Amino acid sequence: MITVRYFAAAAEAAGVDAEQVPAGSGAAVRADLLARHPALAPVLDRCALLADGRRLEASDEVAAGVTLDVLPPFAGG
Repeated sequence: MITVRYFAAAAEAAGVDAEQVPAGSGAAVRADLLARHPALAPVLDRCALLADGRRLEASDEVAAGVTLDVLPPFAGG
């Protein structure tokens, strides 16, 4: 399992701040998040996914125990 932490608009769309999901490829984890939270779809396309601080690509493997942060774009300066 991995820990997914949602921030800002992603947390609002998902309806949770954090949850546990199965480990797997970046594409599989993303599909799982969308299946769990359909309202996340329009937000997730704009989000950066960071696995233990490193940008996650679809082909990357997300190992058990990793923390995945779902970060929407932030405005401000």
